[in-house]
Amino acid sequence: MLGECVADFEILTVCSGNICRSPLAQLQLQSALRDEPNVVVESAGVVAGEGDPVTPQTAAIALSLGLDASEHRALYLTERLVQQADLLLAMSRSHRRAIVELVPKKIPVTFTVREFARLSASLTDQELAKSLIGTGDPSERMKLLVARVRGQRGSVDQAESPGDDDVTDPYGKGDEIYQKSVAELMPALEQVARVLRLHRLQP
Repeated sequence: MLGECVADFEILTVCSGNICRSPLAQLQLQSALRDEPNVVVESAGVVAGEGDPVTPQTAAIALSLGLDASEHRALYLTERLVQQADLLLAMSRSHRRAIVELVPKKIPVTFTVREFARLSASLTDQELAKSLIGTGDPSERMKLLVARVRGQRGSVDQAESPGDDDVTDPYGKGDEIYQKSVAELMPALEQVARVLRLHRLQP
């Protein structure tokens, strides 16, 4: 509608240096949600060197997935970036902790990406859609979906090992560890995209 302002739904993916896991997550979510014009995906790192490019291994993996990481430059995680995000996806529990230490009120919308996937996998599309009554704004509907996933905390069994909620850090390691990291990350991102696309459903 002419003159109607649709708010963006902002996702921030976070790792250590913002040159391996979080930029790959950013690019994959941008691709998976490319038909959602109000979704903005950014990434940052808790110890990032501003302006650093991705590692050569990450660039190669991105290309193998049909993604282009050549323009990526690392961003240092700041309070401002955390404040403006509607969903924060950490690559590990330590990154999740760093996020909420910066802005404690963001605890409800901060997850490790594998935690989000584990919680959302316990909900069917129909169960998620039931949370969408009462609003037509895409951004607000996505926020309701995230809240529904958050509500599974305490209801869903914990990961068998706490480390199962982390994505392996491949930095400085060989190709085998990079592939292990990607194998942990990609299925989790599929769950994130699945949940957010459900904003189009009617309960």
